[in-house]
Amino acid sequence: MEADAALKQEVLSLVPQQPPFRFIDEIISLDDEQIIGAYRFREDEYFYRGHFPGNPIMPGVLLCEACFQTGAILMVASHQPGLGVVTRIRDIKFKHFARPGDTLTMKVTLDDQVDNAYYMSGTIHIGDKLILKIIFQAALLPPEQ
Repeated sequence: MEADAALKQEVLSLVPQQPPFRFIDEIISLDDEQIIGAYRFREDEYFYRGHFPGNPIMPGVLLCEACFQTGAILMVASHQPGLGVVTRIRDIKFKHFARPGDTLTMKVTLDDQVDNAYYMSGTIHIGDKLILKIIFQAALLPPEQ
């Protein structure tokens, strides 16, 4: 089921990470088990100044973060209050580089949920080129009182 534009913006606004550290700016589709989001890297992103000057590439850890933030939206979309935090990362495979001007498409699938633990897998593509594959776990912490 496709999420409508207003719901997509509402859910996106609930993500705790905000610019310049939010690496998802569009929700393409969203349902209970899967989300597809996108982020376009601007030429002036702060990390390009020091990450391989003259040959800027997106840091791999930030590619992972883009998947984590996309997964957090999937958790928030379940309408349970709390803060999603990554608790385990495994099976990361970096296939290609992301560069300034590239648009990432992140697809995160909820593989299983046990209590407040969310088991997810994700991929990032630029066009039809696979950039990253990852399997990770996150926990939904209760809201602070």
